[in-house]
Amino acid sequence: MQVATHYTDPGDGSTGQTPGMAGPPPPPDESPLRAALDRIGDRWILLVVESLADGPLRFGDLRERVGAAPNILTNRLRRLETEGLVVATPYTERPVRVQYDLTAAGRELAAALVALSGWGAAAEGLPGEHFHESCGTSLELRPWCPTCDRVVGDDESRHTYDL
Repeated sequence: MQVATHYTDPGDGSTGQTPGMAGPPPPPDESPLRAALDRIGDRWILLVVESLADGPLRFGDLRERVGAAPNILTNRLRRLETEGLVVATPYTERPVRVQYDLTAAGRELAAALVALSGWGAAAEGLPGEHFHESCGTSLELRPWCPTCDRVVGDDESRHTYDL
């Protein structure tokens, strides 16, 4: 993986950057990754999102899949609702019971988890969990430019990661 995130001051008055690269990265507290991590918080939230990726679930089913204590799961579901990643829809009125589902933003986060899951599987020597149904090949994520309709190479973007 190629990541250009560390800049040093060469001490000669120059910027110390590779020609063609625009400015230093934002301070850590303003980075997009920091903003994402502030929204998702911890592993329980990621496990909830992963569990809801296949469709809506009731609290008990979600608790079984995630493995969190009820108070932790309740807290994380409230946080996900506040962040606009999950929506609770009542399925009974007396008593009020709800099922949880991902919003469009939650589905975007679930898609990002495919890369994280693939990374974890590779680190453990396990097969990936996401396959192309017609041929059985494990899926790969790659940087994509929707305007050019093609994969973007490492040499074409300042912050391209080899996914």
